[in-house]
Amino acid sequence: QVQLVESGGGLVQPGGSLRLSCLVSGSIFFSIYSMGWYRQAPGKQRELVAGITSTSTTNYAESVKGRFTISRDNAKKTVYLQMNSLKPEDTAVYYCCAKRTVTSTSYWGQGTQVTVSS
Repeated sequence: QVQLVESGGGLVQPGGSLRLSCLVSGSIFFSIYSMGWYRQAPGKQRELVAGITSTSTTNYAESVKGRFTISRDNAKKTVYLQMNSLKPEDTAVYYCCAKRTVTSTSYWGQGTQVTVSS
């Protein structure tokens, strides 16, 4: 059984920072999985925020480029999302996902709420 547990969400003022973590546990060879952070705001579709491959190649949504940084620690089976210069439009539930395209396998976390408001 594979579990992904996100943490680090909360309420922050515009311009502030948060660091999300996603700890992966269970029978999974973490290092070969691509990891991603997605978000879903009320009334909107879930969207990819940032991704990192097994070789640590990263990609970002245009709306967060230059503000968010994704990273991974394979030894700790953890992926991080450093979020700086937060804006009210960043408010959403943030989800962590582990994907392995060659086997069409994916696992999702339960999400963590991020609210950016003054």
